[in-house]
Order: sequence, then structure tokens, then C-alpha cells
Amino acid sequence: MRLEDFKIELKPLPGAMPVWHGRVDAQQWRAACQQVRDKGGRLLALWGADNNDRGQGYAVHAALTVQSGLLAITLPLHGEDFPGISDLFPAANRMQRAAFDLMGISAADASDRRKWLRHTAWRTDEFPLRKDFDTGHRSPVTGHAVEADDYPFVRVEGEGVHEIPVGPVHAGTIEPGHFRFSIVGEGVLRLEERLGYKHKGIEKRFEQMDLKQGARLAGRISGDSTVAYAWAYAMAVESACGVTPPPRALWLRALLLERERVGQHLWDLGFMGNDAGLAFGLAQFSCLREDMLRTNAALFGHRYLMDTIVPGGVARDLDAEGIARIRAEISALGKTVALLKGIYDEHAGLQDRFIDCGRVKPELAERLGLTGLAGRASGMAWDLRAQFPPVPYDGFEVRMATHRNGDVAARATVRFEEIAESLRLIGLILAGLPAGDSAAPVPDAPENAFGVGWVEGWRGEVLIALETGAGNRIRRLHPHDPSWQNWPLLERAVLGNIVPDFPLINKSFNLSYSGHDL
Repeated sequence: MRLEDFKIELKPLPGAMPVWHGRVDAQQWRAACQQVRDKGGRLLALWGADNNDRGQGYAVHAALTVQSGLLAITLPLHGEDFPGISDLFPAANRMQRAAFDLMGISAADASDRRKWLRHTAWRTDEFPLRKDFDTGHRSPVTGHAVEADDYPFVRVEGEGVHEIPVGPVHAGTIEPGHFRFSIVGEGVLRLEERLGYKHKGIEKRFEQMDLKQGARLAGRISGDSTVAYAWAYAMAVESACGVTPPPRALWLRALLLERERVGQHLWDLGFMGNDAGLAFGLAQFSCLREDMLRTNAALFGHRYLMDTIVPGGVARDLDAEGIARIRAEISALGKTVALLKGIYDEHAGLQDRFIDCGRVKPELAERLGLTGLAGRASGMAWDLRAQFPPVPYDGFEVRMATHRNGDVAARATVRFEEIAESLRLIGLILAGLPAGDSAAPVPDAPENAFGVGWVEGWRGEVLIALETGAGNRIRRLHPHDPSWQNWPLLERAVLGNIVPDFPLINKSFNLSYSGHDL
């Protein structure tokens, strides 16, 4: 789809990625979404904004992927309703419900109006992302002013059907989420999720910060994706301020992003082996990951690379000794991972658990918007590093890992192949790392500027949409995790499988609670 196909006045945003922004009316909102859907585009994110303090009412935003890049559209509202788009993009369902829970704006014709994030956190007349919300106020957890937490799960009835509720409190150090299984025997007929139990107030907290302070919080939105979020945040700030980081900084950011990808894939492959009864896999991959984390701490000051990416560049540079250490590490790591891949591929018991388990067919993945590594395992050939490669990826010809079987085995294979590709990219980055400064000064942003950051994290696309206020402060910031798109697909992937396979299927997706529960 070409930009000229849209009957909207669009403004290109400065920055590393191809992003256009435009204001629309209600008719144009629906028409643009319809055009994107009909041409094979996708909904990336939907969120609300409160402009009542400026006398402009509420607004709803959508980020849509098109052939030319990213289309961000803003619909100013006359009231508190907007035209829903979940009939066009099923992934919009929970985003629209969250927009009401947090902002009090609702999709006028939505068929699903159940609460998604509210639980009993706020009174019925409170919406925590409105400008007049008192962040110092704490609602009582009981009383007539608080909505009852009577979430209407869909019930499956019939002879022999019963329910297994799991969570929201889980064993071990895992964040809360509720999973309600409807089963016959051990076969799963339906799974329904409910998330949002630990709403952290991150979006509201951003509004109390300036652009410099916001960088630290951005890297802590979802701790397993700190580099992706920090880079997306820096990209959004740089877009709003009209700043281009020096080449060395961009190459170092790519190095950090690939290290994050490798480390997380190692972690997941270990736990996938463990959940299928191969504790050896967890032990081996955990050791490899721990070595990487220790290298991160030694060279960049933090095991998870927090506070390393900042607006304008990076906070830590890499010297010759550090380059040599990473070269040695990736050489040894590549050989060991290849050996472990052979063990996984040839282990009959493991493959018996992996193959055809938790399958998401490509047709369903396309219809419901499965994205990231899980999407690539179901035939969705989409990776920003290949489609819209920023510096330095534009010189690397990234090899996208895609498969079509869409099962646990395919998701494991994508991880193995992406580790190999990331190690190749790290080698290219180290070989071509340009000299020069690792950061550039960032001036104060103009008031009412709009910036977008869009980065391919290890799990999928991470988005940061930023609006600036007076005094270089953050007026509104919306972070979007690919887990929003993928959690509903987990509900479909488990159907027809047995209950004991759910932990394995769940781990093969490894979706973020934290990135979803802001």
C-alpha cells in the first residue's frame, strides 16, 4: 500500500525509521484501518490520550504497519467514544478494552466490553491515565464505589466438561496471570486468560518525568527487553528533538540488541528443554546465558544492559579489549549452541513433545496478527531488521528465520537460527564498528512534539509513542509490547492439546506479563 492511497494529510517524522503521522476524523479513521487490513497491513498498537487540560478533549491513536513503513493516526474525540476496529483487527479487542479501563474512552460498537485491566484497583469513576487523576489517592479495596471483580469468563458446558483455574499467583518467581481451562479428561477445549493484576502505573509515571529521566524508566518496562525498550525510547526522543546519533552509537546499539536477543533465546531454549523433561538442556543453556550476563556486566556495567542506551547515543563505549572478549565469546558460543541444537534435534523424547504441540497454523496467525518470533514460526515473514533496516542493519542483509509448522518445534528452531544469525551480526558489527563519538547532545524538545520509536526486540516489535509537554517534559508516553498481539494466540495454540503440555506451549511463546501490565 502506498501512502498516496490514504486520503489523509500525512507528515513524515524525523528519525531512523519510516514513520508518518496524521490527524483523522471518525470516517477517515475507519477507512484507513479498512485499507490497511485489505492490503495485508497490521495493527501494531492502539491507545488513548487526554487533552482536556488543553481544551481539546480525548483522542485515540493507532499505529499501523503498511508497505512503506509505519502509519500513526490520531483521532480527536468529541466525547468519550470512538469507532471500534476489532472487527478489522482482532488484536484491537484487548487494546480497546484497556483504553476504557485506563482512559475512560470506549469503542462505541464493541461487542466485548469486559474489563481487562481494572480488577478492583480504582473506583468506578476513576481512570488512572486521565490528567485529573490524583496519583496520591488510594481507593478503598471494598465499598460501594469500587466495581466488583466479577469477571464473566466464558463457560463451556457439556457432559464431562470441567474447569481448572490456574493463577493468578504462580509457583516460583513469575508474574501474576490467570488461566482458566475448560477440559474433558486432559484435553483442552478452551483456555481463557486474564491479566493486569499488578498494574504498575508506568504510563502515568512517565508523565511526571522529563525526557532524560524517562530513559531509565523505559529500560525497566519489561526487564527481559531492556535494550529494545531503551532503544525505542531513545529513537522516539531523537525523533521529537530532531537528533541523529553518531554512527558509532547506532552500531553499538545494534550490538546490545543482538546480545539481548541471544541471551533470551538461550534462556528460553533451556526452559523449553526442561519443560519437556530434559533438565540437561536447562543446565547447559543456563551456563551459556550466565557467561553472557557476566560479560555484559564487565563491559557495559549491567547484566541486563540497563541504562546503556540513552537519547543521543550510548552511555558506555567498547574498547579493543572488550571487542576481543566478545569475539572470543561468540566463537565459543556458536560452536556450543550448534552442538546443543544437534542434541535437541536428535533427542526422540524431546521431539515427541515438541512436534505438533501448540500449533498455530499460518492462516490463523495471519488473521489474528501473530507477530515476532512466534509469528515467524507460523509463516509470518516479518522482521524490522530485514523489512525496514535502520543503521547498521541496512548493510548486513539480515537473514530472517521463518518456518510454517507453527508448533513448539518450529518456535525452538527459530530461536536456534536467530542465535546463529545474531552471532553473525555481532561479528560484522565488531569488524565494522566505526570510530568517533558514542553520543550526541540532545536539545530540549519543542512543546507538543510527537515522536515514535520502533524496534525489533527478541520477542517482536516494540513501540514507543511520545508526546512532549512544556519544559522538556513528557506529556504522554505509550509503550507497546508484542505480547498484546500474541497472548490471544496462546489461547488458540493450546486447544486440542493436553493440560500437561500447557507449560511447554506457554514457554515456547514466553510472553511478557510486565510489558502488558503497565
